[in-house]
Amino acid sequence: MDRTGIFAGDNPFEIARRWLGEAEVSEVNDPNAIALASVDADGLPNVRMVLLKDIEPAAFVFYTNYGSAKGQELDASGKAAFVLHWKSLRRQIRVRGLVTREDGEAADLYYQSRSLTSRLGAWASEQSRPLASRGKLMADVAALGVKFGTNPPRPPFWGGYRVTPLEVEFWADGAYRLHDRFRWSRQAIENEWNIKRLNP
Repeated sequence: MDRTGIFAGDNPFEIARRWLGEAEVSEVNDPNAIALASVDADGLPNVRMVLLKDIEPAAFVFYTNYGSAKGQELDASGKAAFVLHWKSLRRQIRVRGLVTREDGEAADLYYQSRSLTSRLGAWASEQSRPLASRGKLMADVAALGVKFGTNPPRPPFWGGYRVTPLEVEFWADGAYRLHDRFRWSRQAIENEWNIKRLNP
């Protein structure tokens, strides 16, 4: 199999980190933005943009409000899919896998790394629920600033999700729309990867 150049490597997470590093140089805004897909209780899909915050040795991690629509859907199904797409590089990475919460030290550390306003905003926002006005939201942020000061704790309803993939597909634009695609797949997370080149 001619997996050379940008596709070379024996570890999909290392390839993903390398591609993201290249995108951080060339992509104008949010090279770590992912389109995250989940399904509701009726099986109806939802997709939204969130920021990928870490590529661990065996998983991809992002953070959100657990009570949000996406949080509830992820908790209920335990599954998710997402795509990283870089127009500047003409590449994308598609991921499908199993979801678990990151509700420990890593979530605490990431929360503390955020700006004070973002930390207070995590407390104030009842994400995905109706909001009377932006003014009310800003007033809630201000009140929480008085309550917590400059060091608010991480809200119990806010933290991370870790996507452990069963499939990772690397796609790069090709001449004449003859794109290059390689899919890494496995039946279970403890299994070895099976790598196949796919038709464009």
